[in-house]
Amino acid sequence: MKILLPVDGSAVSLEAVRCAIRMAHAGLETSVVLANVQESATLYELVVAHDPQVLAQVSAAAGAHTLLAAQALLDAAGIVYESEVASGDPAHTLIDILERYECDLVVMGASGTSTLRSALLGSVSNEVLHAAPVPVMIVKASEAPAPDGSDDGEIEP
Repeated sequence: MKILLPVDGSAVSLEAVRCAIRMAHAGLETSVVLANVQESATLYELVVAHDPQVLAQVSAAAGAHTLLAAQALLDAAGIVYESEVASGDPAHTLIDILERYECDLVVMGASGTSTLRSALLGSVSNEVLHAAPVPVMIVKASEAPAPDGSDDGEIEP
């Protein structure tokens, strides 16, 4: 099964990676597509930078950096993955990536914003949930403290 794992660098997106790893260790034959979508440059950024190519390079580097923690988790788990950094509207771009790589499932984190805020602003996970032609598993942010009592944000598999 090919799983799309959108990663934005947040703790909940890394929890989605851990969830996919747990499914693989439980026996699901898995390959993964890690994806990070950088939002397009603003008009201000375009005016200040004077060179759209520089903005594209900075955006690609930021996306690649964002994927590092997820790649480390997958490497440690021995799971095969492909990576893509794209630019554009996050939800629509994720659907494009999903279709291009022919993924069977999306596993992604959701921050758990309120219903009102989600209705007014929309959320990437909500948009993907409704637009994806495949099942979408939403991993919610854990409110439980770390097992050792610390909450230092350290990434563990």
